[in-house]
Amino acid sequence: MSERSRRGRLVAVTSAAVIALSLLGTGTASAGGGQHDGGSGSPGTPTTVATGLANPRQLSFTPRGDLLVAEAGTGGAGPCRTSPEGGNECFGTSGAITKIDSRGRQSRIIIGLPSFAGEGTGTFAIGPSDVQAIGWNVSILIGLGSDPAKRAALPAPGQQMGTLIQTTKNYSTFRTIADLAEHETDTNPIDDPDSDPVGMLYDRGTYVVADAGGNTVVKVNPGGRMRTLAALPDKPEGAPRDQQYQAVPTSVATVGYDGAYYVSQLTGFPFPKGAANIFKIDPRHPKADPKVYATGLTNVTDLAFNGRDLYAVQISTEGLLNGPIGSVVKVKPGGTVPADHTIIAGGLFAPYGIAIKNDNAYVTTDSISRDTGTVVKIRLP
Repeated sequence: MSERSRRGRLVAVTSAAVIALSLLGTGTASAGGGQHDGGSGSPGTPTTVATGLANPRQLSFTPRGDLLVAEAGTGGAGPCRTSPEGGNECFGTSGAITKIDSRGRQSRIIIGLPSFAGEGTGTFAIGPSDVQAIGWNVSILIGLGSDPAKRAALPAPGQQMGTLIQTTKNYSTFRTIADLAEHETDTNPIDDPDSDPVGMLYDRGTYVVADAGGNTVVKVNPGGRMRTLAALPDKPEGAPRDQQYQAVPTSVATVGYDGAYYVSQLTGFPFPKGAANIFKIDPRHPKADPKVYATGLTNVTDLAFNGRDLYAVQISTEGLLNGPIGSVVKVKPGGTVPADHTIIAGGLFAPYGIAIKNDNAYVTTDSISRDTGTVVKIRLP
């Protein structure tokens, strides 16, 4: 992926970054308003169930009903590299997985995972991006956000970036399931190599991963073998290259009954309002192009089904250049404009991941923040 493309990385937004940091400085934005609250609340009204998270991203429930949250961390002392947002971002091992148990108790159960974040700020991190409990083990997807060849210069923990790993014993050791960054290097279907795996679905022994750097959806079988299911096209298709922007897939969900995969799209710079699609991929026909299930969305970072109803997180409702004030929306199949989709909860600061249980949506917010990230609970109507 080219340097132009890197500006389409998940939170790689120069202007939006400045806006976001200014909002953080004035304390305007943490959704849910403060205290630890496990109550249900009114439909669409956020209540906070976890606080103090470091750049929280995707989240999921365990079979026991505990909620796991991937924290991208706050970087560290280095080495450092130039950030697409401007300035430097520095490496450390501050990435983590937090558990909120069924009684509301919050703890970091896995620490020491690789992380890049803004030098001196710990914001806009790249690190653990998604998490899924598989039996007694935990699978963790870790982002990279650069040419995979640059990973070789990182300390040993940095070699986990761009991979899917799984705990093997008491959360203290790991095995690598798949190296998504290496797969991007080997296949490189779009532009120059760039890998940033950011969202995954676990479906009956198989992982389906959205690589926002490679603009691809990759299937990982139980043995770790990888196959590209789709390479999403730039938008708008057919326009001159200097007028296109990157697809930037961010998440994968399934409703179950149709066997299809639903893929969300952030869209790259300039992050236009209403330009994000939800794609539908039929794995029974791997050579078929992804079909557009819905469009008219904006900067989508995650998806989740509640029954047959699909919900999406928009990290920005008006487009990231207007600031990271986002929303949770109910997606209308076949929708084409923003008004087609129903806003369930708006005014959320940098919302990112979503998991649904018992008609409640659990959403990470302040997802670009050093230590003020939260999980809020939103009762669905």
